[in-house]
Amino acid sequence: MLFFKNKLFVFFLLFFIISNYSYANENLIKILQEQSNIVFIRHSLAPGNGDPAEFILSDCSTQRNLNQKGVSQSKKIGKFFDKNQIPIELVLSSEWCRCKDTAFYAFGDFKKFDALNSFYDERFSANEDKQIKNLKQYINQWNSEKNLVLVTHYVVINSILGVGSGSGEIIVADKNLILQGRISEY
Repeated sequence: MLFFKNKLFVFFLLFFIISNYSYANENLIKILQEQSNIVFIRHSLAPGNGDPAEFILSDCSTQRNLNQKGVSQSKKIGKFFDKNQIPIELVLSSEWCRCKDTAFYAFGDFKKFDALNSFYDERFSANEDKQIKNLKQYINQWNSEKNLVLVTHYVVINSILGVGSGSGEIIVADKNLILQGRISEY
C-alpha cells in the first residue's frame, strides 16, 4: 500500500509541475503576443567555454561556433516565434559568429549591435560598463508595439538582468528590464 501511495504522490507531483510549466509558458506567450518586450536570447549550443586564444572577430573559423544541435535549436526558436505569431520589430545580434548564426537560423534577418558582444574574455572585459550603458540607452529609446529581440551571450544577460541563461534560452523582460519569464523548451 505504501508503494502505491508513493507512486500516486509522484504522479501528482509531476502532473502539478508539468501543468504549471505549461501554464507559465502560455502566459508568457500571451505577453509576447500582446505587449512590446525586450527578448534576450542566449546564443544556441556552441560547445566549449569562452573563445580560443587565436580568436578573431571577423573570422568565424577562429571562434567557438554552433554545432548541429545548436543550428537545430536556432531553427526551433524561429519556429516557436512563427507558430505563436509573436510580433517582432527588430532582431539585433552580437558580432560573435555563434550569435549571428543563431539570429540567422532563427529569424533570417538581423542587424549586428556591438553592445551585445561578449566581455567574458579578459581581452574584452573592460568593455562591460560601456556596452551595458549603450544597451540600456538603446532600450530606453526603443519605442515599438512589437518585440525587440537581442541575441547575445550569458555574460551580457547576467550583467543587465542579473540572471543566468542556458544555450538557446529565451528570457523576456519589459522595457524597464523587469523579468517577465523564461522559455527553454520550445
